Amino acid sequence: MTTPPLPLRPVTAQEFPSWARMIADTYGMDRSEDELADQRAATDLSRTLAAFDEGVPVAGASVYSRALTVPGGILPVAGIASVGVAPTHRRRGLLTSMMRAQLTGLYEKRLEPVAVLRPSEAGIYGRYGYGPATLGNRMRCDRRAMRFRSGTDFGAGAVRLRQPAQARPLLEQVYDRARASAVGWPDRQAAHWAVRLADHPHRRGAATSLRCAVHQESDGRAGGYALYRHSSAPDGSGDGTGVVEVVELAALSRPAYAALWRFLAGIDLVTWIDYEGAVDEPLPHLLTDPRAVRSAPVDRLWVRPVDIGRALAGRGYARPLDLVLDVRDDFCPWNTGRHRLLAQDGTAVCEPTTAPADLRLTAAELGAAFLGGTSLAALGAAGLVQELRPGALGLASSAFRGEREPWYPGGWAFPLC
Repeated sequence: MTTPPLPLRPVTAQEFPSWARMIADTYGMDRSEDELADQRAATDLSRTLAAFDEGVPVAGASVYSRALTVPGGILPVAGIASVGVAPTHRRRGLLTSMMRAQLTGLYEKRLEPVAVLRPSEAGIYGRYGYGPATLGNRMRCDRRAMRFRSGTDFGAGAVRLRQPAQARPLLEQVYDRARASAVGWPDRQAAHWAVRLADHPHRRGAATSLRCAVHQESDGRAGGYALYRHSSAPDGSGDGTGVVEVVELAALSRPAYAALWRFLAGIDLVTWIDYEGAVDEPLPHLLTDPRAVRSAPVDRLWVRPVDIGRALAGRGYARPLDLVLDVRDDFCPWNTGRHRLLAQDGTAVCEPTTAPADLRLTAAELGAAFLGGTSLAALGAAGLVQELRPGALGLASSAFRGEREPWYPGGWAFPLC
């Protein structure tokens, strides 16, 4: 006999701690009381989902409403996080039920037209129509070889050390200004900043507490910041040398960016600097020896168009476009069909049509290309996008791309930092 699926419902305030701990446990993590308080402050209980078995939470997921910078503007998105199924209840369809309930609810209530998440495993969410839209660039910098090119402009400002909590107003100012043009960056409310700057000792491993370097212009305005930690544990190279782990770096100008990296490269008793930045990170181009920076790309933010018409009309395009997309969406069938995307004069409209299609693809490919990172041309070369009108693929690919590569600067739990 097939076991009937467990019903899903939001969690109550009283159930939240056990629900959150159950989800953390699926990732092999603990939750302290302080962490639970931070997570609770950032969580809208009405947008949670949970399955209970004999009163015990065994599965959960949540939506966090965020504003994400996309090509040409800022779009409300549903940040999907706190997703987990207890090991005792795997392979019972609970994850699929939660994904279907989330996406159907977003569409039927005309909420956020796009869902985004940062998966712990890359092989899970493609079946639900998510596509890898941004790459992180894992950089390991050999501090000993980091010499800046002659003529590098470091500006007239200075880098000062600050306590993260005390510097928070300056960090918020810099972040908000930087994210306005940084595709892939989400907004941060007070609860998100609390999680980002949280410095729980049991999370540090062998690293120190969080440090904060703020770049200030000659007029006193903040021009950038770097959040980082020291680690004296063996780094895997065999020499046991120290590492600076850069948690986040944001800069409002080229001189501020260069000055912050000069500061990091000048930290003594350190061999390596680890940082995850953008695929097109400028740092290697500032150095006389670009090989001082070793890079490894890794998928980060995955995007899922919930309502294709509203999603594609909500972003900008690099060139005028009149394109008919034949979309297949098995998980959200309301998206299946042909859609005419017309972009001109800084505006875009996407509506159902019966006109002949120019491209054929699935919702996951649209999600992968949505932020301008994964190119439609690359997906076409992989056989995932079919060109039905000659020239349409190249035109669409260039229109979807942006000036810079998109990237997501947050931690592993997208909506919380």
